Amino acid sequence: MIKRCWAGGDDPLMLAYHDEEWGVPMRGDRDLFGKLVLDGFQAGLSWRVILHKRARFLEAFDGFDPERMARYDRKKIAQLLKDPGIVRNRQKVHAAISNARAFLEFPAADGAFGAFLWSFVGGAPKQNHRRSLRDLPARTRESDAMSDALATRGFRFVGPTICYAFMQAVGMVNDHLVTCFRHRELQHRGE
Repeated sequence: MIKRCWAGGDDPLMLAYHDEEWGVPMRGDRDLFGKLVLDGFQAGLSWRVILHKRARFLEAFDGFDPERMARYDRKKIAQLLKDPGIVRNRQKVHAAISNARAFLEFPAADGAFGAFLWSFVGGAPKQNHRRSLRDLPARTRESDAMSDALATRGFRFVGPTICYAFMQAVGMVNDHLVTCFRHRELQHRGE
């Protein structure tokens, strides 16, 4: 029997997400931007809600293309706010658009967006050895620092808890429990 740290019950989408995506190191600037936008929409909701709406989010937000998103006007925003396939929260929709603008204006002095984000864990996945879901923190010093740095650069919906969930999802930290089959599989990926 396969041991998982969390599995989402009998939800095939959640099982696949746990087994194939969560914690796998992601480094591409655009991919990281898209994931950060989705995690912003997750604030106050479960990941299950966002995961089940992810395909529609990708369509509605032009594949999270920051150039296109940065040009969204009132008409496009009104369409988004009427779309039942996404989370229709006005603040989160506006934050996604302003985050696209912040991404496009990301300071060259900070280097590539992905390298900047990965710098909060020293450029390589941090290997945790947690034994219980109770051991998983909601935030860390690194997520606090990432949150502050992103907010300073104009990003919104990037609080420390959102940043930590993001760090877990994109493999900056390996927070699969040591009893989970994915923990060992991900120990040396992305270094």
